[in-house]
Amino acid sequence: MMKPQLLIGALHSGSGKTTFTMGLLRALRRQGRRVQPYKCGPDYIDTRFHALASGRDSVNLDTWLASESHVKDIYARYGVVADACVAEGVMGLFDGFDRMRGSSADIAQLLDIPVVLVVGARSAAYTMAALLHGMKTFRPGLRLAGVVFNQVGSVRHEQMLREACEDAGLRCFGCLPRAEGLEIPSRHLGLTLAAEQEMNQWIDRAADLVERHVDVKGLMEACTQAFRMPAPAPTPVPGKLRIAVARDAAFNFTYRENLDRLAELGPVAYFSPLAGDPLPTADLVYLPGGYPELFARELSSQRRTMVQLREYAEAGGRILAECGGMIYLSFIIVCVEEGSFRMCGILPFTATMEGARLHLGYRRLVDAAGNEWRGHEFHYSCLGQPDLLPTTARQYDTRGGLVSTPLYRFKNVIAGYTHLYWGEKDILKLWD
Repeated sequence: MMKPQLLIGALHSGSGKTTFTMGLLRALRRQGRRVQPYKCGPDYIDTRFHALASGRDSVNLDTWLASESHVKDIYARYGVVADACVAEGVMGLFDGFDRMRGSSADIAQLLDIPVVLVVGARSAAYTMAALLHGMKTFRPGLRLAGVVFNQVGSVRHEQMLREACEDAGLRCFGCLPRAEGLEIPSRHLGLTLAAEQEMNQWIDRAADLVERHVDVKGLMEACTQAFRMPAPAPTPVPGKLRIAVARDAAFNFTYRENLDRLAELGPVAYFSPLAGDPLPTADLVYLPGGYPELFARELSSQRRTMVQLREYAEAGGRILAECGGMIYLSFIIVCVEEGSFRMCGILPFTATMEGARLHLGYRRLVDAAGNEWRGHEFHYSCLGQPDLLPTTARQYDTRGGLVSTPLYRFKNVIAGYTHLYWGEKDILKLWD
């Protein structure tokens, strides 16, 4: 089976990689193609925008969170029914969690797919020849299909960039001009209807630009290659557990594979704490991360849902609450300008956005039963009196250093800041 497959990389963050990715996904969708998007790394925000641009759920490819065999398997499983596969890289092309390990280049070689490099060219011209030569030759075996330049200032500037590309032995697929109105809308908006409409308008503008200035047809042809079919897998026997998952503008930081694994345990019912939906009958409730601080007033007003969650927890019901989900289970959330709002009152903490600073990084967890888990921490909030409950796990960074990030347990409620990935694990072992 032959189909276009590519990874979109960049020299560094801010090169225009996301703009080009979104524009290309939407342009291919306009052509009637079924395009499967992927995201290198642990990002759970860009994947939502990929879905808006392409009409298909985006899948994370991450060799810290998962094994190499798992990454290759999910790439094949989700891509087999698509007409094209497009992966967006993370950071710079060779930036990984340990030198190049886990980098976009590492993922491209693992999957044996070519790279299209997006290069921000605002302050350079022919010097790009030397830079591109280095990118092309730095890692033997990595295939650079060609280059798309971004922030091109004039016809003469484009001519010099194309000459640089030619002398570096790489194909130039297009030059995106400097354009007004292409600043990416804030990712810190939640999935409200207004936010989706704003993002959709931005994606359409990016697609218009790609269609006018990039040789999409030539790019797709250059990246067409044999698709490696997924290995046959036994049909899973549906489980009988009842799963409830919070999903709305306040709670939406999820990995597609996690949700698929939950569906294998039994039927999944989605509910919206923001809308005040009643808690579905469940044997396991999953409260993913998101933006509860943006919707604290609305969440606080929906008392029925919070009372039902508290009664469920007190009765020994299993709850997994990650980051924003954990904040929702606290007593109070303190917002910077809006004041304080009551939350569920299950965990004895006050969550605050005051003095917010970023906590970020991959995490390896070892729980009380000795089970090992992988995840990613990304938050600005902090907890008041975090020692009111003891931590039930030790957490480490990618170099093995112990970090202070806790994992809490109250009865059968398990909560923490780390977003866990269980695409190839049994999440029920968390309650061992």
